[in-house]
Amino acid sequence: MRYDLAFFLCCCKSFLHSSTRNSTDYYELLGIDKDASQDDVKRAYKKQSLQMHPDKLAQRGMTVTEVDQERFQKMKEAYEVLSDTHKRETYDAIGEKGLKWLEEPFSIDPQEMARNFANSSPVDRAKIFGIFVGIAFALFLLPILICLQIDGSFGQNASWVAVLTPLWIANIFMIWYHFRVISMGPIPKPDGVPDHEWVDPLPMSKRYFSLLRFLLFCVLEVLIALKLSNSIDWTWLMVFSPLLLHEATTLSKKVPLARMKIVTVEDLEKALAKPFEEFTTGEKELIAKRYSVVPSIVSVEFETAHRLKGRARQDCIKVFFRIAFLTLLIVHLDYNLNWNWWLIFSPFWIMSVCICCGSCHKFREAHAVASEKDPALFGASAVNGADGPSATNYGAMEDGTPGSAPPISEASKEEVRAEVIHAGYKLIGSFVSQIFVLVIVGLFVAKLQGAGYSTLWVLFPLLMVAGVILCCLGCTIFCITDISDETGDLSGQSGSNQYVPPEESSDNNTTQVNQVASISGEKTTSYDLD
Repeated sequence: MRYDLAFFLCCCKSFLHSSTRNSTDYYELLGIDKDASQDDVKRAYKKQSLQMHPDKLAQRGMTVTEVDQERFQKMKEAYEVLSDTHKRETYDAIGEKGLKWLEEPFSIDPQEMARNFANSSPVDRAKIFGIFVGIAFALFLLPILICLQIDGSFGQNASWVAVLTPLWIANIFMIWYHFRVISMGPIPKPDGVPDHEWVDPLPMSKRYFSLLRFLLFCVLEVLIALKLSNSIDWTWLMVFSPLLLHEATTLSKKVPLARMKIVTVEDLEKALAKPFEEFTTGEKELIAKRYSVVPSIVSVEFETAHRLKGRARQDCIKVFFRIAFLTLLIVHLDYNLNWNWWLIFSPFWIMSVCICCGSCHKFREAHAVASEKDPALFGASAVNGADGPSATNYGAMEDGTPGSAPPISEASKEEVRAEVIHAGYKLIGSFVSQIFVLVIVGLFVAKLQGAGYSTLWVLFPLLMVAGVILCCLGCTIFCITDISDETGDLSGQSGSNQYVPPEESSDNNTTQVNQVASISGEKTTSYDLD
C-alpha cells in the first residue's frame, strides 16, 4: 500500500463508516474479480457497453429510461477508476466515498462525516488522538533538548550540532519540499482563461526567492551551532549576517507595498483627460508599475489594497525593531559589554506596546465608522453632542437635513455590528497574544540575567497551553456519541410525555374537572361553606 493511503487510512478511517465505504462495488458492475488484470477490465467494459449502452438498447427496440442511463454512467465511472492503476489502488483501500473525497474535497458532507465518526471504534479514534500527540511531541522535542543542553543535563562535552539533530532533519525535509515545488514547473493555464488574463499564482521567481530565504535560515542555524560548540572563531556579526540579509530581503518586498499609491480610475481619467478605455497599453503598464488602480474608494479592491498597504507598513516596523534588537545583541556579544539583558530586549517591549496600541487604534476606527453608519447603536452621545441625548437638535428635524444620519437597513446594521465585534475580537486576541509572548520572553531574559530556575520553566506556558489543548481534543474525540434520529421529535417530546386528551364522561362532571386540573398541573381547592 502506498504511504499516502496508509496515512489517510490512519487519519480518516473513522470518518469512513463501513456502511458508506463501499456503497457501490465497481467490480460487480463490470462483472470481474478484484484480482482481475487490466486486460480483463477492458474486455469486461466492452462487454458491458454492448449490453448497457443506451444506443444499443434503442437498437434492440427497448425503451431507454433514466435508470438505464444512470446505470451505464455508473459502469463507465467504474471502468475509469479500475483502468487507472493509481485510482484502483486508492479505491481498493478507501472505497468509492473515500476516492471522491480525495478528488473533490469540497464534496464532503460534514454531517455524514460527524455521523461516521460518532459510530467509529475507539481504536480509530485513538489513532487520530495519537497523531495530535505525535505532532505536539515533534514540536516540543527541539525546544526541550535546547533547554536541557543549556542546563548542562547532557554534560560539558555535549555538542550543539548533535543536540540540534531534529532541526537538521526538519531542514532537510523542507529543502526537499522547496526543490519539489520548483521541479513541478509553471502552473499550466486552465482551459477557457484568456492568455492576457492568466497570472501564475505561484511564479517560478517566487519559488526561487522562497528557497533562498529558507537557505539563509539554514546557514544561520549551522553557524550558531558551530559557534556555540567553539568549532569556529567568527564574530557574532558574521554569524548573524544571514539573518540580517534575510531581514533585508523582507524589506525589499514590504517597502514597495508600504509606499504604494492607491488611485482610482476617476483620478486617472481626470489626470489624462480621457476615458480609461482609451488608455494605451504602454500607459497602463506604466501606471501599473507606479500605482495601484482601483475602481473607486468604496470598492472592495480599495479596501483590499488599503489593508495590504497597512499590513506592509506593520511588517516594516517589525523588521526595524528586530534589526534594532540584533544590533544591541551583536554589540553586547562581540565587545563583551556588561549591559543589562532587559535593556538589550527593550525593542521587544516597545514593539509589543506598539502592536497593542495599533490594535486599539483599529478598533477605534471601526467603532467610529460604525457610529457614522448607525449612531443609534454606536456612539449616540458623540453624535448628539456634549449636551447628551436630551439635547434637541432643531436643525435635524427632518430627514436629509444636516445633523441627521440616513437610516440603514437591518442587514446593514447586522453587518456593521459584525465588523465592530470582529474588531473587538482582534483587539482582545492581540492583547492576549502579546501578554503571552512577553511572559515567555520575560522568563528567558530573567534566566539570562542569572535567575536560578531551570530553563525548562521558560517553556512552561507553552507546555501548559499544549496540555490543555490535548486534554480538550481527547475529551472531544473520545466522548462524541451518535445521536439517533428516532429519539424524540423536533419538539424534544417523547411519546410517553405527550398530552392525551381526557375522555368525555357524562356521569361525573367533577371527575372531568379534576382530570383537566391534574393535566394542567393546577391544584383544586375545596371550600367548606359550613
